[in-house]
Amino acid sequence: MSASNPAMAGRGDYAQSRGERGSAKTSAAATFALVFGVAALISSLTVILSVVGLILGIIGVIVGIAGMKMARRPGVTGRSISIAGLVLSALAVLVAIAFAAGVTTFLNDRAAVDRLQQEVEDLRNELPT
Repeated sequence: MSASNPAMAGRGDYAQSRGERGSAKTSAAATFALVFGVAALISSLTVILSVVGLILGIIGVIVGIAGMKMARRPGVTGRSISIAGLVLSALAVLVAIAFAAGVTTFLNDRAAVDRLQQEVEDLRNELPT
């Protein structure tokens, strides 16, 4: 019946070609790279979790590179997801290193530490007893 209907005749080819495209799978490494990149960036922006962000960022870069290699295989997609994960992971690593350098510089500056200590003492003195 569908062969006699010209509007339905082309649908079989469309569904078949769509089925071929639908069989391509996104690389798991690409997805993990994106997840690690987002988690690393969020952790890096939280100064307390900056070390965790650095570790997650390094893992994200490694997994992102693996995702890029896996995306070259036939039937596997996820190149753009791997690139996004790589970019976010690299950014998280840079932010974590910048925070670590800033904290280290601050702690090595004796005058800055003295000012911080004075502020803490002033705040303690202002507390009601």
